[in-house]
Amino acid sequence: MIVSCNVERSVALSVPAAPDYARVARMAAATLAAAADFGVDDVEDVRMAAEEGFVYACATGQKSVDMTFSLEGEGLSMCFSLGEDLDALDDESLDLVEALLDAICADFGIDEEGDALVLELRAGGVHGEQ
Repeated sequence: MIVSCNVERSVALSVPAAPDYARVARMAAATLAAAADFGVDDVEDVRMAAEEGFVYACATGQKSVDMTFSLEGEGLSMCFSLGEDLDALDDESLDLVEALLDAICADFGIDEEGDALVLELRAGGVHGEQ
């Protein structure tokens, strides 16, 4: 279960909640993954997860998305702030996002406070519950 996204080695960004800014999330996440010696395929997974997390967060009715990218051991966690309008996400869109995140993340979910989407990825292609 996801508990929090507070780790010492973190980078925090706040960007407008518009899909046009997804590149910021992708590039920040990929840069950190590369710095943590993730392989090429893992960096690509991190990029996809960052984009999906960002676009998901944009759809929750907020003006900006606060993102935190944290390195810990062989892992990278990404936290995306969520707005108050979680009902704006339709079930079909959620199913697609969840299927993709389940395929590429070691773990993902809404934090205990219900105000952030947390994605956890591991170097070496460790995905989903095994």
